[in-house]
Amino acid sequence: MPLTFRKSFRVFPGVRLNINRRSWSVTFGEGKGPRHTVSSTGRRTTSMDLPGPFGWRKTTTRRSRGGR
Repeated sequence: MPLTFRKSFRVFPGVRLNINRRSWSVTFGEGKGPRHTVSSTGRRTTSMDLPGPFGWRKTTTRRSRGGR
């Protein structure tokens, strides 16, 4: 079984700093309503819990600047 590392810190009310082995991210929002996450790898995610067993998530990634 591989070893993993993940840690989350509450910086301010509604702001969390998430750190794992390969990257870090900042999440804005808590409780009811949408949450916005921005990662050091360029991924941006907006998510929201819906009533019942439902949830909604939209993820976008930064396009590379390389040619082709």
